[in-house]
This record gives sequence, C-alpha cells and structure tokens, in this order.
Amino acid sequence: MKKTILLTCLMIALISLTFGQKTKKIHIPDIPGYLTLKGDFHLHTVFSDGQVWPTLRIDEAVNEGLDVVAATDHIEYRPHKQDISGDLNRSYDIEKPYAEKKNILLVKGIEITRDMPPGHFNALFIKDANAIAREDFKEAVHEAKKQGAFILWNHPGWKSQQPDTTRWFDIHTWLYENGLMNGIEIFNDQEYYGVAFDWAIQKKLTVFANTDSHSPTSMSYDLVNSHRPMTLVFAKERTLDGIKGALFNGQTAAFTDNMIRGREEWVKPLFNSCVTMTRNGKRIMLTNKSDLTFDLEDNSGTLVQMEANGSAVFISDKPVMLKVRNIEIAPEKNLRVVAN
Repeated sequence: MKKTILLTCLMIALISLTFGQKTKKIHIPDIPGYLTLKGDFHLHTVFSDGQVWPTLRIDEAVNEGLDVVAATDHIEYRPHKQDISGDLNRSYDIEKPYAEKKNILLVKGIEITRDMPPGHFNALFIKDANAIAREDFKEAVHEAKKQGAFILWNHPGWKSQQPDTTRWFDIHTWLYENGLMNGIEIFNDQEYYGVAFDWAIQKKLTVFANTDSHSPTSMSYDLVNSHRPMTLVFAKERTLDGIKGALFNGQTAAFTDNMIRGREEWVKPLFNSCVTMTRNGKRIMLTNKSDLTFDLEDNSGTLVQMEANGSAVFISDKPVMLKVRNIEIAPEKNLRVVAN
C-alpha cells in the first residue's frame, strides 16, 4: 500500500512539473502531395522502466504539438511489476481510448530488449505484445514481423552497449537481409549516431529521432525555447495506415536541436515548402513561412541566419548557391539549394 501511495504521489508531482510551463508548438509546413506529421516512436511508462502513467504520454503529445506517438514499453525489463499489474499490452490499452479522445494517433508497439549484439529493437504496429515475448531473439522478431510489424534498431551507438565504437554485427546483417530491420534511430534522447545515418542512407533504412523518454519530457528538454527530438513523417494521410506506409517507404526525417537529417528527396521539398524566393533586380528575397530557423551559407562563405517566420536578402545578378547548414542529406553533407 505504501509503495502504491508513493508511486501515485510521484506521478502527480511529475504531471505538475510537466504542465507547469507553456511549451512551444512548432509549425512545419506540409510538402507537395504529403502531410508533414510529427512523431515520437520510442516511449516508456511505469509498465516497464518509465516514471509516468501511460496517458501522460498523450498529454505531452498534445501539449508539444505531436501527431503520433508509440507505446513501446520493454518486454524483458519491468522493474515496477510488483506494484503495476497487467500484461504486455496493458500500457497501450490504457493509452488508446485517451489518445482517440485527444486526437493523437497511437501506434501499438513493444521494445525487444537484448544485450549487444543485437541490442534493442522496437516493433511497431503489432497486434499482440505477449506473443512476441520469446526467449529466442530470432523467434521474437519473426513473430513481430508475422504480425505486420515495422522493426527499427534503437540507439545503435548507445554508450552503455557500444562505448568505444558503433559496430554493425553479423546478426544485423541477418536481420537486414531477412527484412527484419526496416529503420534505425540516428538520434536517441541526447545522442546522435553519424554512422547510423550513413547506414540508413546506404541501406535505405528509415531514419528516426526519438526521445526514448522514461521521465516527463519537460525534465529532459527545453520545451519553451527549443523542442524534443522528433521524427517528421511525410504521409499521404493523417491515419495509422498513412503513417505505417510512410515508414515502410522511408518517408521521414530526424528533427533535433533545429537540425534536420534525412534523404534529399524528402528534406529538399520540406525546405522549399518553408521558404519562398522572389527576385527584384539584384535583390533576392527569401521568406520563411515556418517556425524553423535556417542557417544559410552563400558562395563566398558568408553565414546568414533566417529566423523562424523571418527573411533573408542576398544581392547578386546571378543565381546564388546556398548551403543549408542545419539540414543534412548524409553525415556532414548539407543540403544545397539555388536562390535565383
């Protein structure tokens, strides 16, 4: 009883902390033919090793302007199970009706949690988490795939599992070649994995930036002046089927600390949807219609920061090649656009 009371008091305190400040919702335009949706596909609650009740993840999503979140509690690690009862589907079952009420899309998922190799993997769009709880890792991922899951490799360069270097093991080749690895986190919580971004580009793996939050997001991120890590999904429609199709087709970008990383085919149209260009003689005006800030570098190496909903001017009688320093299409390779 004392443990239950203590846990309840802790959750009330955390909720108060979470909603004690006004957070910033970020407007990011749609791109031609697609909606730009904001998501977090790696979250934990008290039903594994998290510190929050499942419905708080939905309130956070509403408060921070997200469209979609995933319920991905651990299968193998549930330190609160003495005090929190329920099977592996329980966290999702609690969240689902509340998500529907709040107009947040909720993906049913689970985290398969193993030492490296192979590491941790999220299975998204599953039907029954209990059936995936297999002692043998290969049986677990095969069951997830049997349920139609999208499988992504979580925090491949996590220092607790790969302290010196981020390696791709034989088991990862087996997963990839058998269609059992569809995506990869290139950013997790506070960590960026450049080698994982390179793997994603070379192997056509869908890129993700997720919080992997265990505590309230307000305890980890400056939600007033910045934003939580999120995955931008370019979907045909704002539905679970639309998101699932987009993930399997690689239609995402990772958005962290005002840095966007993803395939050029998706991030270039995003930039073009944010920024309009007009010329008047030698004067080229760029107008930003988004809440994003863009760091631009022209042909001469001059740096110009175009603030959210702001503008920038370049003087030239010829087209100006611009490097967008906070958009990468590969590790350390920036998006380039022409202002004319």
